[in-house]
Amino acid sequence: MRPLLSLFLSLAISFPALAIVRESHGYAQFGTLKYPASFTHFDWVNPAAPKGGTLRMMGAGSFDTLNHYALKGTSPISTANFLQYGVTGLNETLMAGTGIYDPSGDEPASSYGLIAKSIEYSDDRSWVVFNLRPQARFHDGKPITAYDVAFSYRLLLKQGHPQYRTNLQEVKRVDILNRHRIRFVFKRSGNPLLILRLGELPVLPQHYWKDRDFKATTYEPPLGSGPYRITQVSPGRSLTFERVKDWWGEQLPVNRGKYNFDRVEVEFYRDSHVSFEAFKAGEFDFYIEQQAKNWANGYNFPAVARGEVIRAEIPHQIPTQTQALFINSRRPAFAQRKVREALGLMFDFEWSNRALFNNSYTRAKSYYPNSEFSATGKPEGAEWLLLSPYRKQLPARLFTEPFAMPQTDGHGIPRETLRRALGLLADAGWKPSGQRLLNQQGEPLRLEILLVNPNLERILQPYTENLTRIGIEANLRTVDRAQYKQRLDQFDFDMILLTLPQTLSPGLEQSLYFHSSQAKLKGGKNYAGVSHPVVDALLDKLLSAKTRDEQIAATRALDRVLLWQHYTIPNWYINYHRLAYRNRFAFVTTPPYTLGLRTWWLQSSENAR
Repeated sequence: MRPLLSLFLSLAISFPALAIVRESHGYAQFGTLKYPASFTHFDWVNPAAPKGGTLRMMGAGSFDTLNHYALKGTSPISTANFLQYGVTGLNETLMAGTGIYDPSGDEPASSYGLIAKSIEYSDDRSWVVFNLRPQARFHDGKPITAYDVAFSYRLLLKQGHPQYRTNLQEVKRVDILNRHRIRFVFKRSGNPLLILRLGELPVLPQHYWKDRDFKATTYEPPLGSGPYRITQVSPGRSLTFERVKDWWGEQLPVNRGKYNFDRVEVEFYRDSHVSFEAFKAGEFDFYIEQQAKNWANGYNFPAVARGEVIRAEIPHQIPTQTQALFINSRRPAFAQRKVREALGLMFDFEWSNRALFNNSYTRAKSYYPNSEFSATGKPEGAEWLLLSPYRKQLPARLFTEPFAMPQTDGHGIPRETLRRALGLLADAGWKPSGQRLLNQQGEPLRLEILLVNPNLERILQPYTENLTRIGIEANLRTVDRAQYKQRLDQFDFDMILLTLPQTLSPGLEQSLYFHSSQAKLKGGKNYAGVSHPVVDALLDKLLSAKTRDEQIAATRALDRVLLWQHYTIPNWYINYHRLAYRNRFAFVTTPPYTLGLRTWWLQSSENAR
């Protein structure tokens, strides 16, 4: 019995009250795991799904690197919908079920062993040990060891994308106990979310990366350990993935019924109209629709009428990503909350929904739409208790009335709203002068919305016209992806339309989005430049939540404060997948928390083994 569990794990890491040590096949942030240690597969997969055939997919835009973990360049997985496809050529993680690579289908905050066969952790969540599977291998056949895990942690912390620094910064030290056991000791106890985030750590091969420039872009497929490897690359244009024969992880409970295609071909399209025409012509198999107008009017082609293409609206319970116009509060012109609020008043969602979207969308009234984390009504209960110490630092109205979005009848912004916007701008020092708004220095109020997708121009042009009506010099600027990423990384914009992925268990990623420490971090994700002491304090409360109820209360309080500061102009969302696909695939069901394309299989058996 592993020398008395490594002498009770060094007397429970030098004994904080000799904390209780738990060992498990998985980990639930709150509550208990749905699946026992004896489980063989998830309920929403077909464990006997036939393997074989070729899946043809569409990539959006382009890519200039295959190193997904560094900041430099645009990798395939950072393009729209790519992670939905379930083929990434990535290195496997310690656990599966949370994170963006292989999310759970039916649990909000649970993970199960992948590279790690089990974990041990203290009852006070001050450390965790991962026990690695001896059979885990990289694609070159070399075993995955604790040395690779420690190397990956240090490499990603120092040279990886900034998101890893935030996710890993709460680790105090790493101890290699033996080749297949590694311990992470935390800077503080009571940190249940950090165990999940460490489980999401991709394990990179030390022998591959130690003599390579990790920060450089590359078209050479890095050495992986997952179900697929990249076998063909046409730079910026296409990728071919092939399923790894005799893959070490194929029969694990977390993988049974997944990754059923022998070959996956991805062709990248820079224009959505061209890609949709290619789908209609049969060039690829799936189309995840992003445009309401096209979903309503674009599917009257023969293959749909013949039943060769299925058009499906599939409901889900996934917290919708934060989609909004982010206002760069670092810019002096937009540093005042009243200016940002005025900009939000001029966005006529109801008109856009009627005229552009066929009334397909619901207005987002939260940073966490379609979830229990949305702040609604007035603060009460646990949320009120969290907010009440900060009354002097928050708008008084936050405590006395619900946050409300401006609404119109869908036929234009009423005069009362225009007057309110002008009043807010006047209070902030911007006064009408002719057809413009000027400050005390005689400088006009200008605003540029930076875009990379030209299809957004028709959607946002009416908004710039509304801004022009009240004297703001507003325009749209569409640039190529390379320039867009460079300007995004440097926060060189006034306003930008972006989406922030949200999870079933908000945590460290919220610090990436909203903590003041991230406001000046180049390449970071705090796009609006949020730097507010109450936001920082609530993020601390969120990260230290010990129950689901505490997590919900902290996130609602955070949501409410962010909304009342008007850092963004929330857009819209839907609570279902819009998917069209060739009628030659099968699947068991679509679970509530993921689309689950990685579990589909080819109906025809001609290519299956």
